[in-house]
Amino acid sequence: MAAPKIVVFAGSIRTGSINEKLARAAARSLAAAGAEVTHISLRDYPLPLFDAELQARDGVPDSARRLVDLFLEHQGAFVASPEYNASFTPLLKNAFDWMSRINIEGRPPLPAFKQRVFALGAVSNGALGGYRGLTQLRAMMELGLGALVLPDMVAVGNAAEAFSEDGGLTAPRTSAFLDEVVRKLVHHAGALA
Repeated sequence: MAAPKIVVFAGSIRTGSINEKLARAAARSLAAAGAEVTHISLRDYPLPLFDAELQARDGVPDSARRLVDLFLEHQGAFVASPEYNASFTPLLKNAFDWMSRINIEGRPPLPAFKQRVFALGAVSNGALGGYRGLTQLRAMMELGLGALVLPDMVAVGNAAEAFSEDGGLTAPRTSAFLDEVVRKLVHHAGALA
């Protein structure tokens, strides 16, 4: 069986983002689990705020098309999403909104989200580790985009103490749980490879 291709990214482009740290930890774990990993930053895919009139006038931005093409090359994705006001980031919502506007002839609707599997994670300073935001993201992805999202979500609390100098997770149980979620992602994505 070919190694599944997994794209990894954070829903934040802030310098020093703690969720980018989680994305890096997930990328390392995915590579160790046998996946072919593509780690990206949404900074490299700048998009205007979604506006249907803008789309009607100018079409879908090239960055959204490039993101969809990237997703189509992969069987799975790990998304590390910060929690903003008990939800997920406007950056992530905007990227997914634009990506949802692209239809490709001969493919099902929402081609970037169908026929691939997603795993979600978050880091926050609070004890819940961004879990409230993950539930909102999960609902939007499953109900709005028809995505297959693994039931286990990695929520890492107490961000100031969560990562070691080498970028690994300091709590053994949390680190083991990330590895378990990653193995499930590789397994399910592998079935699509």
